[in-house]
Amino acid sequence: MSTPGLDLAAFAAWFRTQVPEGTVTGDDWSASLITGGKSNLTYEVSDGQTSWIVRRPPLGHVQATAHDMAREFTVMSALADTEVPVPRTVALGEDHSVLGATFYVMEKVAGVPYRDAAQLDALGSDSTAALTGEMIDVLARLHTVEPEAVGLGDFGRPVGFLARQVKRWGRQLEGSKTRELPDADRLLAHLVAHVPEVDAPGAIVHGDYRLDNLLVVSDETPSVKAVVDWEMSTLGDPLTDLALLLVYDGLAALAPSLGVSDVSAAPGYPAPSALIDSYAAARGLDADELHGHMEFHLGLAHFKLAAILEGIHHRFAAGQTVGGGFDTIGSAVEPLLAAGLRAAAGKD
Repeated sequence: MSTPGLDLAAFAAWFRTQVPEGTVTGDDWSASLITGGKSNLTYEVSDGQTSWIVRRPPLGHVQATAHDMAREFTVMSALADTEVPVPRTVALGEDHSVLGATFYVMEKVAGVPYRDAAQLDALGSDSTAALTGEMIDVLARLHTVEPEAVGLGDFGRPVGFLARQVKRWGRQLEGSKTRELPDADRLLAHLVAHVPEVDAPGAIVHGDYRLDNLLVVSDETPSVKAVVDWEMSTLGDPLTDLALLLVYDGLAALAPSLGVSDVSAAPGYPAPSALIDSYAAARGLDADELHGHMEFHLGLAHFKLAAILEGIHHRFAAGQTVGGGFDTIGSAVEPLLAAGLRAAAGKD
């Protein structure tokens, strides 16, 4: 059976040349698509004895600055010996003759990505509260890693980061638009006019941090085993990670037809203000000041997510997506932009 986006024979031949002798111990190769890739495509590949995870960009329309597999590989490799849990990287494939794009291989980590409230309901409210507390602690630990200490000093340009983010996501949305989006123009104009001056040194930013990008082991107390999906990581303002997490948490209520993660509806999941307070405590920041800094970041986070979803909608409309669940993606873009305008103006 063929697996879209992954030529198994080509991969197996390449992989044997990239890893130490004895890594591959079987010859009964198989591959299965784990996620159809509303962003990237993720596969489990096995030689019949050992399994690995392969990540590659989506098929079809891809923005020039998106879906950077080498970036994911670099940051996870750098964080391997820190207090931020990440999968062990195995090999980076930059020869496009193998899979038609840059890809990488990492270890398979045993863990569950919690994507809906029903999963958390099974844990109970106390365990849910504990898990979300660890989610925030892991984010705070990431933001306190010194980039230079792990070889990531040139991983991004912290100076002018927010202004470039506004410009980047404006271009990204413009390059993916399939229709007129008046609120996008309004929100972009507001963001351009209200970019804050940030004097703090840049932190390592995940760029897509949320509960279902964490692999969790649920024993007596749930714990985060690994943070995954680092394609948008860089050096920049750490509050962009916190703001995007809050926007993701509200997305299911904002666009119910989207069918996205509704974890924030589970008993024990903290309110947005409580998550901000927890992050402030974990970083040793003043909670009141932190709340006051979030309006711009929440507006930017809504705009960024709208741009991402419009890009996915563009690929779906062109018949270039793999897997299901793409037909309602476009319906979330306009509500996101409207909510972003409200958040940026301090009305939410």
